[in-house]
Amino acid sequence: QKRLYEPAEGVYVAPRAPTNTWNLWHQDHIDDFFQRLIQNMVLFHQVNPDKVYLMGYSAGGDGVYQLAPRMADFFAAASMMAGHPNETSPLGLRNLPFAIYMGGKDAAYKRNEIAADWEKKLQALRSSDPEGYLHRVRIFPEFGHWMQKKDAEALPWMSQYRRQKYPSKVVWKQDDVMHERFYWLHAPKESFSERGEIVVSIDAQKMVIETMECSTLTLRLNDHLVDLDREVTILRKGQKLFSGKLERRLETMIQSLMDRGDPSYLFSASWTAMNP
Repeated sequence: QKRLYEPAEGVYVAPRAPTNTWNLWHQDHIDDFFQRLIQNMVLFHQVNPDKVYLMGYSAGGDGVYQLAPRMADFFAAASMMAGHPNETSPLGLRNLPFAIYMGGKDAAYKRNEIAADWEKKLQALRSSDPEGYLHRVRIFPEFGHWMQKKDAEALPWMSQYRRQKYPSKVVWKQDDVMHERFYWLHAPKESFSERGEIVVSIDAQKMVIETMECSTLTLRLNDHLVDLDREVTILRKGQKLFSGKLERRLETMIQSLMDRGDPSYLFSASWTAMNP
C-alpha cells in the first residue's frame, strides 16, 4: 500500500489496522483511531482538515466501503479499490464524492458483481437526489484483483474536492459501528433503532426533519448554516416544531470542539427534537 501511489502533494499515510481479523474495519476502535490520526496530522503536519482523503486496496478497499459512509464528515473524497462492502449501505455518502475501482475479472467474493451493483445504487441515489451522491465507477474488464496501478487516477480525481462541512441536506445511516454525530447532527447511540436512519435538510431559515429513526435528535447550527440573528423554523411531517431565534451559546461551541477536536468545525447553537 505504501508504494502503490505517489500523491503530488500532502502527507501520505498508510495505517495498519490493529487487529488481524477479517472484520478489522468493522470494529469500534477503528473510527476513533482514524479520528485521532486525522487530528494528529492536522496538529503536527499542518494538514488542511478540509483536504483529507480516504483510499484503500483489497482489504483496505473493504475499509473504505465501511469507513466512508459512517465517517463522511471527516473526508473530502474517498476511493475504493478492489474491496468488498459486506453489509454496509451507501446512504451516508450523500455529501462525499466516492469512487470505485475494480477489475472486471475480480470474481472472488463476487467483488466485481457487487461493484457493478453499487454503481447502480449510486446512480439511483444520484437520480433521486441530484445535488448529492457524486460518484465515479471504473471497472476494468481486462484486470483481475491487481489493476496494474490504473486505479491511481483516483488521486487527481479526489484532489479536486474539499470537505463539505455544512451540506444543506444530511443523510445519516447507522452501521454496525455507531456514531453519535454526523455533520451538524447529534444523537445518542442508544436512541437509535437498529441501523437507524436520519434525514434532515435546510432551505434558507427552514429546517425539515424528513426521517428520524431515533428517540432524540439535536440539530447543531452556526451562521454558515442559517442566520442566527433571524428566526428559524423547524418542521417534521408537516408540523411546526419550533419557530423563533436560537441563542448562540459558549457551552455549545465548547461541546462541539470537545466532540470533534476540530476548531474549524464549531457550532454555536442547537435545538433538540424528541420522538413521541
